[in-house]
Amino acid sequence: QVHLVESGGGLVQAGGSLRLSCAASGRTFSTYAMGWFRQAPGKEREFVASITWNGRSTYYADSVKGRFTISRDNAKNTVYLQMNSLKPEDTAVYYCNADVRGATKPGPDWGQGTQVTVSS
Repeated sequence: QVHLVESGGGLVQAGGSLRLSCAASGRTFSTYAMGWFRQAPGKEREFVASITWNGRSTYYADSVKGRFTISRDNAKNTVYLQMNSLKPEDTAVYYCNADVRGATKPGPDWGQGTQVTVSS
């Protein structure tokens, strides 16, 4: 129902910043709560941030509160994740997800992921 493509990942020094983008195709994008999840090698995929369909409310994992900001532009069919004060433990593949439930649970549609590597 929604095709998602992430971009913006890369290599950054600890303390640096990156902005991830998730471009969506699908006529129902604006009705979905959207989210970002991440997965490090050998670890389970975990919730990072989500945003309601109208952008009114946002939710963050405790580990990223105060450092990451999720936003969306429904006119552009795009959701963003601004990541500041990056730490090595933020290193992971970051995935965009459509139709997040209960603020932290993923819906069925995933992007392909974009690698974020934070060096010490």
